[in-house]
Amino acid sequence: MIELRTPGELEAMRAAGAVVADMLAAVRNAAAPGVRLTELDEVARAVLADAGATSPFLGYAPQPTTPPFPGVVCLSVNDVALHGIPTSRELEDGDLLSVDAGATLDGWVGDSATTFPVGTPRPADLALVDTAERALQAGIAAAVVGNRVGDVSAAIAAVGRAGGCGINTDQGGHGVGRTMHEAPHVPNEGRPGRGVPLRAGLVIAIEPWFLAGGDDDYRVDADGWTLRSADGSRAAHVEHTVAVTADGPRILTAPR
Repeated sequence: MIELRTPGELEAMRAAGAVVADMLAAVRNAAAPGVRLTELDEVARAVLADAGATSPFLGYAPQPTTPPFPGVVCLSVNDVALHGIPTSRELEDGDLLSVDAGATLDGWVGDSATTFPVGTPRPADLALVDTAERALQAGIAAAVVGNRVGDVSAAIAAVGRAGGCGINTDQGGHGVGRTMHEAPHVPNEGRPGRGVPLRAGLVIAIEPWFLAGGDDDYRVDADGWTLRSADGSRAAHVEHTVAVTADGPRILTAPR
């Protein structure tokens, strides 16, 4: 069921989204060559604790056969596109790190992601991140009353395909509210004018994740979580929680 949020509920969701923005900023500031992924997870946990928030990621298990997720952030490095587990792996100079974070505050959820180079950036990585960020902005711009989910999906894909990126629609955006994953599904490729109508009060996570090699396929590690590009190419993942309003799209996970 798709639920529409009141202006007061959007304010509450904005408070949760601000915590997520703080988590992403803190992890980015702490990320450097030699830092372990587990250390970055601890940084994010401290932000949650200071805000009096909890994590919708920690212990999440979408299927009975899926092990509960052990961290409060997904930390995906290089060819890992999504759902990277915070392990003892040390970051290296030139790594490409995607950070996906969520927070639950007063019963409302925020969800956002960013990708950035660690240490010395590679030009190809910067181009990939730029493509993903431009696709995110295109998707947000399409999240207006009167459009449909397909318009958001098509806007994302137009930027990604023009950049030569691989795009897979198995995983993508989604509704956000009292829980992290709600209806509707918002794929990263679609047809304009198709899908669920966008109405004021709808809140969705818009989240392009692109594969640099141009191959749309991926594989999942034996841990049941880590999703990698099938061709070994690097990946980027960016995301905001966005409210559709009568005044246009409102980013609920923007920095304070």
